[in-house]
Amino acid sequence: MSDLEALMWALDKDPALRSDFTNVTILDRPPDPARLRRTMSAALEVMPRLGRRVVPAPLRLASPAWEPDPTIDLDYHLRRAAVPPPGDERAFLDLVAEFSSTPLDRSRPLWEFLTVDGLPGGRAALIQKVHHTITDGVGGLRLSLSMLDLERDPPADDRNRSQPRRRGRASSATPGEASGPAGDDGDETGDGGATTRSSPLGILADAAAFVAGRPIEWVRRGASTAGDALTHPAELPHRAAEAASLVASLRRQLVVTERARSPLMAERSLGRRFEIFSVPLADVKAAARRFDATVNDVYVAAIAGALDRYHRDAGIELDELRVAMPVSLRGGPEGTANHFAPARVLLPVDGHPPAERVAVIHDRLHRARGEPILRAADSLAGLLMFAPTALLVSVTRAQARAVDFVASNLRGSPVELFVAGARIESLHAMGPRLGAAVNVTVISYLGQMHMGLNIDPAAVHDPGRLVAALSESFAELTAAPGARRAAKAGPAKG
Repeated sequence: MSDLEALMWALDKDPALRSDFTNVTILDRPPDPARLRRTMSAALEVMPRLGRRVVPAPLRLASPAWEPDPTIDLDYHLRRAAVPPPGDERAFLDLVAEFSSTPLDRSRPLWEFLTVDGLPGGRAALIQKVHHTITDGVGGLRLSLSMLDLERDPPADDRNRSQPRRRGRASSATPGEASGPAGDDGDETGDGGATTRSSPLGILADAAAFVAGRPIEWVRRGASTAGDALTHPAELPHRAAEAASLVASLRRQLVVTERARSPLMAERSLGRRFEIFSVPLADVKAAARRFDATVNDVYVAAIAGALDRYHRDAGIELDELRVAMPVSLRGGPEGTANHFAPARVLLPVDGHPPAERVAVIHDRLHRARGEPILRAADSLAGLLMFAPTALLVSVTRAQARAVDFVASNLRGSPVELFVAGARIESLHAMGPRLGAAVNVTVISYLGQMHMGLNIDPAAVHDPGRLVAALSESFAELTAAPGARRAAKAGPAKG
């Protein structure tokens, strides 16, 4: 595992900080069980982490390693269920929330799929629960797309091969990006692929080698930095300014001492309430052009507007709420390993007119993406991974209490996709809340922005009203006249 992935794995000891996510894929009919099993059997070769279990080092002296699981049981990882009475959307989403709330078995590969039959109109669903250490959101989409077909019944020879790029099979690349060679994601984590920790002596030896190598790596980095300083003394003031900027960024992003801003959504629990919502992508793109902004700016502004409405309906007026957003650090086709860092931003929710609200949010998000500490996230995780687990959990919980909501935006496929003979109608991702009141994650597919809301019922007492407020907020933004950005947000406060 990378240091960031090892940190997520350690924080899993606290149920409130679990980092697994659930994808809800609505299908026009039940997928063929035999074909789905063949697809997943091939996926174990194409995406090695799906067939590996996590083997930790003693006393957390080294990062956990991925080791092939020779006893993997596809019957355990691929299961079926039916929507309970009365068989409507609410019963279905409650079933998904119950499935999602059960922790993954840490002694097995960290994924479980559930096929759900009995949705209205003969439809079905495929529920995918995957641990965040396997992949981040962008990598998860690439992972999913490599399992899918571009037609309902591709030729049998194409269907049974394990290469992700072929006729009738969807590419694992995000639209507009290139895809790497099949199977290369297993070696992208820095661990050189699968390791072997099959005996206590092997585990201890591997951990000892890791610990011995770390100081050497740090010394090399320090010597390189010192050498550069000696040979280029004129750069010392610039480097001092960079160091000061990094410290200030660390304080804004990771050392927030205040609690979340919302008094209405202050309570926290381990409960899960799932909701789904969709809006036409073309409408949001048109609004983004009018506002001279991005689709993501409009999306986040719509969530902020919805939470503003939700609080005002309860008689509460706020100036700002704090959002946590994952920022992708991918520079190209980097497989399915994790390449992201979390950013925290204060967003306006005080009744700004739509154009002004989008302008302020655009500037604050732009500044947040440039925070220096985000690029150093993995190095910082490398230092934190040696801290006692109890201390890590305590510090992370304290920082999580500063966040009101989580938002994430993923780009899906613009073309129709199929899984095991069933056509995908919509996709809704339920991202981890990580101590926040609600996570709103969007995936674009076939001209729609499909949202999944992972809600803490102790924080949001009227989920139906929140969904209605989200609909109203999108309607307001997509109908509002545009304006060039004039407002400036100031520093990206976390």
